[in-house]
Amino acid sequence: MVKHVILWTLKDEFDAEEKERIKAGIKEGLESLAGKIPGLMEIHVNTNGLPSSTADLMLDSTFESAEALKGYSTHPEHVAVADGKVRPFTATRACLDYEI
Repeated sequence: MVKHVILWTLKDEFDAEEKERIKAGIKEGLESLAGKIPGLMEIHVNTNGLPSSTADLMLDSTFESAEALKGYSTHPEHVAVADGKVRPFTATRACLDYEI
């Protein structure tokens, strides 16, 4: 199995209320992919970091294999969420993929 973890920070141009709405949209969009993408076993988005955090939200997902993760990255439903709900609003992205 493979874990796929991403940390994002949102663009500074958004106020606190906008950031909460954006985080909720990202969470809803990504978690809606459960059951739709082959090899995607679990997907969770955490939007409630402590004040000590340096990121605004985290994707924690599990895939059957590295090949399944590759398929997810180009799957049309994932691309639609990434292009519509994530990329327009995020300033930075850090990714860690690892075998479990």
